[in-house]
Amino acid sequence: MAILSSKHSAAKAAPAEAGTVILGIRKLFALMDKSEKRRFYLLLPVVTVMALFQVVGIASVMPFLALVADPDIIQSDTRLQWVYTALGFQSNQAFLMFVGIAALVLLVTSNFLAALTEYLQLRFSWSLNHTLSVRMLREYLAKPYVFFLNHNTSALATNILAEVKQTVRGFVLALVQLLSRGVVTLFILALLIIVNPLLALMTFGFLGLAYGVVFLLVRRMMAEAGKQRSLSDKARYKTATEALAGIKDIKVLGNERTFLRRYEYYSRTYERYMAKQQVVSMLPRYAFETIAFGGMVIVVLVVMMRGSGLQSILPTLGVYAFATLRLLPALQSLFGSLTSLRFSVPSIEVLFEDLDPDGASARDSAGAGAAAIEPLPFRHSVRLRDITFGYPNTESPIFDRLNLDLHANTTIGIVGATGSGKTTIIDILLGLLAPQAGQLEVDGVPVDLDNVRAWQRNLGYVPQHIYLSDDTVAANIAFGVRSKDIDKAAVERAAKMASIHDFIASDLPLGYDTLVGERGVRLSGGQRQRLG
Repeated sequence: MAILSSKHSAAKAAPAEAGTVILGIRKLFALMDKSEKRRFYLLLPVVTVMALFQVVGIASVMPFLALVADPDIIQSDTRLQWVYTALGFQSNQAFLMFVGIAALVLLVTSNFLAALTEYLQLRFSWSLNHTLSVRMLREYLAKPYVFFLNHNTSALATNILAEVKQTVRGFVLALVQLLSRGVVTLFILALLIIVNPLLALMTFGFLGLAYGVVFLLVRRMMAEAGKQRSLSDKARYKTATEALAGIKDIKVLGNERTFLRRYEYYSRTYERYMAKQQVVSMLPRYAFETIAFGGMVIVVLVVMMRGSGLQSILPTLGVYAFATLRLLPALQSLFGSLTSLRFSVPSIEVLFEDLDPDGASARDSAGAGAAAIEPLPFRHSVRLRDITFGYPNTESPIFDRLNLDLHANTTIGIVGATGSGKTTIIDILLGLLAPQAGQLEVDGVPVDLDNVRAWQRNLGYVPQHIYLSDDTVAANIAFGVRSKDIDKAAVERAAKMASIHDFIASDLPLGYDTLVGERGVRLSGGQRQRLG
């Protein structure tokens, strides 16, 4: 079933390497500005310090357990004896208490730093969510009007909200967690190699190989699942938007079940692929936890069967138990991050396709407000000279060398059969559509991209389909003006000119502060026209 057929579809064929995690990371960095890259790089030393304290916290368990098993080790271990003497301890019990408290303090400190690192990672990631979504909206708002004739607005809204969120949650967060857990894993490996090189290499070799094989088996499935998730998510937004926007017609025709079934289909598809990604990410954890802790039990049993005392291996076993407690979540997070990165590559593709990596064009064209632009002088006439225009993907133009003169302070009507181009002429006059040939001129001045905003400052426009925002009456009359900047006297003058002031003042409960509802549903058709 076809879900979406625009350039924003993640299902469009891309180069084979576009699905790789490395290319996705490169594109992510291309979308980040200098300050965002700097914040990312500043996370690296924080992660390193956190990992170092994690290892120190684990290592501190070993001398404590060694002392618990044999307090007389203070005299035989030169390092413990040096600390004992340097700090002036008089009894083994006092020294044991000191070592235990020190191990506890190091553990608390390492956990605090881990929580702080997690906080900084989340702040960075969701800050990036904010900036990317704002840039996406800015980019779309800067597009010419003709762009929106060929793109479904619900798909664009999905890109701004859902795809940016998936990029941050599934790619950016996964990337920073991959880095932090990777550093922790390497530090723990180094510690275990110092304690027992053979056992450490066997443990890491087995767990690393097992996770690597599982990832190689599921990576292609994750890439395809990521594409299907993106498609189904766009279709969910599109279906829900259409159902709610057309509720009046749907109610009259009794088509509720049709739209509900369509939404259910796409929602079920989305749910299935999201669940698949999360299940694949979590499944290895349970098997490897069993293997790791089962292995320690086997070691203990073998030692007991040989008649050796547990006292000799208790410190090493304790360190391995504690290290494994930290290691398995780190390995699981590494695996989950890799699958999430693979799953979320299509979201990066969507953002990279729609955003200019430097973002300059959108910022330049969307940065200035209309109120800051002086109107283009208009005293005599507006002229369409030799206009040729055709919509994209159409075989023949609607107009071919059209000429039209409109004089100031006159009233005209444009009539014609359906499809003859009446609305198109208006859109060209409004500067929304640019002709393929010919020129719109105002008092002899050609209107182009540089001065179209200045020309539009002269215009008042009541469209065929009235758009009203879910805001107050005053905010709709002063459309696009910030609430604190609304001139109430000017609003009332405009309402009186549109012959709607009496209705607002007498029939609406809060007057100009009354909410009109989404698309003005609380007003009649005529009232919406006048308010528009």
